[in-house]
Amino acid sequence: MRQKIELSIEFFPPQTAEGVEKLRSVQKRFAALNPDFYSVTFGAGGATRERTFDIARQIKAEGFRVAPHLSCVGSTSGKIREILEDYRSAGIGDVVALRGDLPSGTAEAGEFRHAAELVEFIRGETGDHFHIKVAAYPEWHPQARHPRDDLSGFVKKVGAGANSAITQYFYNADAYFHFVDDVRALGVTIPIVPGVMPINSFSKLARFSDNCGAEIPRWMRRKFEELSDDTDSIKKLGLDLVTSLCERLLAGGAPGLHFFSMNQSALTLEICSRLGLSS
Repeated sequence: MRQKIELSIEFFPPQTAEGVEKLRSVQKRFAALNPDFYSVTFGAGGATRERTFDIARQIKAEGFRVAPHLSCVGSTSGKIREILEDYRSAGIGDVVALRGDLPSGTAEAGEFRHAAELVEFIRGETGDHFHIKVAAYPEWHPQARHPRDDLSGFVKKVGAGANSAITQYFYNADAYFHFVDDVRALGVTIPIVPGVMPINSFSKLARFSDNCGAEIPRWMRRKFEELSDDTDSIKKLGLDLVTSLCERLLAGGAPGLHFFSMNQSALTLEICSRLGLSS
């Protein structure tokens, strides 16, 4: 019998009222999966602070577990303390603690330079109230000078009090398994859940991946390039490849799957149906 799989869905806070209504409809469709939690992203330097909180509070009020993101770079301890209190007052008990990116045009990193410092601050301010999730990079953080630096940074986050981790998306399952083996050898025992990015538009995925440092294997690029602008074939190939990736991850012992939904439901729902994860 397969072990219980932790299933989670990530949203970003919409910028318009129409986007908010669309997200509510998307979330209702995801209810068929009975996800363990939803996460909500947080803009650079807190740019989406209020919108992130509004979406998280709404999800929590509807009876679902939610883990809003919280990034620290460019912020202050006072601002972080206020956000934590907002979350705690809303009954939110999970948070995704990230270093984050500086807002465009900002030069100062602020009081926090690394996610481990944020994790340590959350623990110092709130004790064990929050289940703290942190990021992991199986293909190494794009700003890491050397793989060992990235591993060291991850171990520090865990030592500071992280409870679990969610990875950047990837399409090479071996990268995930090697990363898990490496950190286990360093004494890390927390669950490390692979992040999964469904493929709707390969051209958009390629641009996004180039920016964030996620690798698209050459063989995979060639397959999509051969399809040119055939959107139906691109979606079909994407579904097949991502489903196969998820099957291998789960068969290899991954504790769950975290889907970067991009506020869309169709592809994630189809992948989960193929995996037998729909209720």
